Amino acid sequence: MVGNTNFLGKNSEDISPNIEKLETPEGELHLRFFLPSGIELALPATGIREVMNQSPERITPIPNASPLLLGTLNLRGQVIWVADLGQFLGDPVALNTQRQDIPVIAVEEQDTILGLAIDRIGENAMDWLDSEQVQPATNVPDSMASFVIGEWVLNPKTNQTLRLLDQGKILRSARWAS
Repeated sequence: MVGNTNFLGKNSEDISPNIEKLETPEGELHLRFFLPSGIELALPATGIREVMNQSPERITPIPNASPLLLGTLNLRGQVIWVADLGQFLGDPVALNTQRQDIPVIAVEEQDTILGLAIDRIGENAMDWLDSEQVQPATNVPDSMASFVIGEWVLNPKTNQTLRLLDQGKILRSARWAS
C-alpha cells in the first residue's frame, strides 16, 4: 500500500469526480433567533456556551430582583440568571412564559454566564454570515441601539434585515441593576 498510488485499482483521477467537494463556508457562525414581536436577531456563536429549551418550572423566580430577570436556572451544577432578552431590549411584545418550553441562549464572556430567554430559534438556527457585509443598523429603537453592532440586509426589496447583537455589552449592561 505504501508507495503504491494505484492500490485501490483506480487512478486518483477516476475517483475524484465521485467525491463531493466540500465548500468552505464564508464568514463566521452566528445563531439566528426571534423576539416575541418577530424581530430577528443574531449572536456570534463564539460567545454562546449553550442553547437549550427549558421548562418555565425549572427557572426559579428570585424576589426583589430586576423585572428583566425571570429567575435562576441550574446549568449542570452552575446557577445562572435567566433574563427576558426581549424585555431587556425594549421589545413591545411580552415573552410568553406560559408554555411547555422556553428557548434559552446561555452567553458567556470571561467568567460571566447569562441565560437569554427568547421567543424562538430561527429556521436557519446556525448560519455562516460574512461579518464584512455588516452595515450600520438603521431604524433601531433607542432601547436596543447600544447593543446592536450592525445589520445584514437580507432582502433589499422588502427591507428585511438581521441585526447583530453584542453579547458582551448585554452582559456588562447597567440595566441589570434596575
